[in-house]
Amino acid sequence: MPLVIICGTPVSGKTTRTQELKEYFEKTHKKHVEIVSEAEAIKKLGYDKNETYLDAQKEKRMRGYLKSEVIRLIGKDNVVILDGSNYIKGCRYELYCASKSSKSTQCTVYTIKNHDEAWEDNQKRTKRDADIEHHLNDSCNCDDEPYTEEVFNALTRLRFEEPNSNNRWDSPLFTVQPTDSLDLEAIYKVLFEKKPPPPNMSTQNPPLSSTNFLYELDKATQAISKQILEAKQLSLDIVKFPDYPGCMLESSFIQDVNPQKLLRLRRQFLTYAKMNHSNEDANKIGRYFIQYLNKTLTD
Repeated sequence: MPLVIICGTPVSGKTTRTQELKEYFEKTHKKHVEIVSEAEAIKKLGYDKNETYLDAQKEKRMRGYLKSEVIRLIGKDNVVILDGSNYIKGCRYELYCASKSSKSTQCTVYTIKNHDEAWEDNQKRTKRDADIEHHLNDSCNCDDEPYTEEVFNALTRLRFEEPNSNNRWDSPLFTVQPTDSLDLEAIYKVLFEKKPPPPNMSTQNPPLSSTNFLYELDKATQAISKQILEAKQLSLDIVKFPDYPGCMLESSFIQDVNPQKLLRLRRQFLTYAKMNHSNEDANKIGRYFIQYLNKTLTD
């Protein structure tokens, strides 16, 4: 269930740290690890790495593929590591919402490397060598292809939105340089000994409502509204509801009601009920509506 987001500029050691984490979790803690790789996603989509970052549509499709893969895997009892640049703050926030919705823990590992050193290492990669290795081994990582200078500078200096530990979606944040040792034990404790953040309305999908539920909901609230308006016309001291024993409205509340106000309150309740009570039966919903009116009309 835990999610580790690897974030960093080109040739900063992202995949190396990913493999280090994978080996640690599997060998030390016997955890199953799933890696979602940006480089492999580009390869599966049939794109050229440099062209992907220069084509907004291709990059958007690649980001969508990565997100869907993470969401698909995150609900299982394993560790998911997203190996990629993840330089867009908004994308990291979406992943945070996804992991929060699934009640999973999460952390960010930020790999840092000097720009000039990274460019020098990038130049050591050759497209020819990558192509040869690819033909010899189909599982070759297409990240061996060097970045062009335009793409390298764009991903390093222009587009990269550095993670910040003050942002809840980037925290806990582990920053590591090539010569540093990654605090593997601290990462393990964050992921497996810390409670995940509770999901809220912004990270939860509204429950699906069946056609029958919506029909019964509308029917029940309409019937109750009709009874209230009839009681007001008859100047009754109290409104009792035969279908809901024990539920009633007092006359002092009824005097404040008119058809327009009652319609507005019913619509508000319908919206609330669709979001929160789609698994309840109509009888309970009717009682909730009467309770809602009692509370609303007395406030």
